[in-house]
Amino acid sequence: MPHAVASDGTRIAYQVSGEGPPLLLLAGQANNHHWWDRVRADFDTHFRTITVDYRGTGASGKPETDYSTILFADDVICVLDSLGIGRAHVYGTSMGGRVAQWVAARHPERVDALILGCTSPGGTHAVERSREVRASLAQSDPDRSRRALLELMYTPEWLGRNPGPYNTLGDPDMPAHARLAHLRASNGHDAWDALPSISAPTLVLHGSDDLLSPADNAPLLAERIPNSRVHLLPGARHAYFEEEGAVAGAAAIGFLTER
Repeated sequence: MPHAVASDGTRIAYQVSGEGPPLLLLAGQANNHHWWDRVRADFDTHFRTITVDYRGTGASGKPETDYSTILFADDVICVLDSLGIGRAHVYGTSMGGRVAQWVAARHPERVDALILGCTSPGGTHAVERSREVRASLAQSDPDRSRRALLELMYTPEWLGRNPGPYNTLGDPDMPAHARLAHLRASNGHDAWDALPSISAPTLVLHGSDDLLSPADNAPLLAERIPNSRVHLLPGARHAYFEEEGAVAGAAAIGFLTER
């Protein structure tokens, strides 16, 4: 598997497939490139897709240092540099949407169009998940905690039709220090002041019934980012991109190909 080398020497694994204009796909917190497995082929028919194993996940290095969404964004730029890609479309979901905000804000010359999925600006302006949701994820029984996360990701109907395995519940091989560093990185994200500097045309995608990253964050992002618009998927939860893959994929591809 190819690797780029970050500024601190950490090796960042990446994967490339498909043909066409480059599209960078960024996964959620504590997840690797397999996050996109169920829907990647839909994008590969239109784009040369690039995924990344964040530091701490997959085949990337796992240094015992502090992580941040800005650091993840810098790692992503190292991957594009390694591939010789000057500009790319960027589609980030969940924490990947937070990373994508920094990619677009700090490196505007590298981003053609931006999609922010099921994400938030972070900081005091974000709409946070409820205490009940937090408590459900913090249960001491790992099976109950996992079930709670599944039900935040997908509707009961979809879970009934799709018994797994699931690629959105975290990289099972992450060391404990990296899992904690990812949590702190996502929780520490605050791009509110930087959002108005994003110049790329932006689509904000969100499931209307997302309680993990509440859907009220979608209009917040769109109001803050120039030249942006919102597309809500009725009834969808956090993993809208997978459960509503046909509709969400068509919306994303349509937006990117109209550039």
